[in-house]
Amino acid sequence: MRTLVAAGRGVLLPAVLMTALSGAPRAQAPPPQTAPAPPAPQGAPAAPPAEGRGRGPQGPPLVPTPPLTERPTPDKDGNFVIGPPYDPAPELTVKDGVPKGTIYEFTMDSKDSKIYPGIARNQTGVVPYTRQVAVYVPAGYKPGTPIPFIVAQDGMSPSYRNNIPPALDTLIHEKRVPAMAAVMVHNGGGDAQGSQRGLEYDTVSGVYTDFIETEVLPRITKDYGVAFTKDPEGRATMGGSSGAACAFTMAWFHPELYRRVLSYSGTYVNQQSPLSPTSPRGAWEYHATYIPYSPAKPIRVWMHVSERDNRNGDKEETWHNWVLANERMAAALKAKDYKYQYVYSQDSGHTDRAVIAATLPEALEWLWQGYPK
Repeated sequence: MRTLVAAGRGVLLPAVLMTALSGAPRAQAPPPQTAPAPPAPQGAPAAPPAEGRGRGPQGPPLVPTPPLTERPTPDKDGNFVIGPPYDPAPELTVKDGVPKGTIYEFTMDSKDSKIYPGIARNQTGVVPYTRQVAVYVPAGYKPGTPIPFIVAQDGMSPSYRNNIPPALDTLIHEKRVPAMAAVMVHNGGGDAQGSQRGLEYDTVSGVYTDFIETEVLPRITKDYGVAFTKDPEGRATMGGSSGAACAFTMAWFHPELYRRVLSYSGTYVNQQSPLSPTSPRGAWEYHATYIPYSPAKPIRVWMHVSERDNRNGDKEETWHNWVLANERMAAALKAKDYKYQYVYSQDSGHTDRAVIAATLPEALEWLWQGYPK
């Protein structure tokens, strides 16, 4: 660990971020001999040989990070570093006189799903489950009126279920975001490979989007009279960890449906199960091949990673280092001129609750830039 001194203060940064700050290349271990050679993504031009792909195996160069004295704000794009203390954003405390939205909650049974009947690690056959869903509807909404919205994966986790409604109450009242609905969809259970959550979130395909579009949104419209806009600019998606990778997947495979992505500690690593020949390294392919070698898509991305995020320090050839993966995502998005904001939080962990509570309102405000208030 080395110390970077910026603006008269000593700040400890990992070597991987020091590389980003300096722009200097870092030596990389060669990939294992058994590593599969990833194909070019469908519809993308053929990728050049590995040695022509910049820094490391199939990796674009990292993006220099701006001075540590510059903080992210809703009107700025690019890369930023923030540090503690991570106090809850004031927008999470709704002031007197601010209209409060309505929240509806319900459960969905796996037996009613044609797309996800249910799996579980180390169990064969169909494994039933239920999932919870909460829907935030802003004050003053007229049923049947098309409304912009955001879909939150792992939606019943405290970071989202407790923070999204008050943040939207405040931001909508202050006209910093449009009046919108929030669909907080929880996962089907478990985690990582072999689980229902892993199947939903780590699969690099458009299947989960089909689930949202054909099973979740229609039920909300039917039961609660919420009509969701068809304008892709008015449709956002968010999540943390694998839920963040899932949020990006929704926009990547269906930019005609979703164009705004909010990502905390995104799992842009090799965690897909079952394996797929079109994405042999799972979500690692986004920054290694998909984004660099595909035409730019009309997607706006706010993304974050923590200093002590999962497996920080793992070698590149593991394809399972969260910090490196998120740095690579930022670099790939910058190289293709995407609108993005990348926030690196010091002294914090994976999907850090304090960081989320401190940054969510401004992240939402940045995410909805350009959309009529």
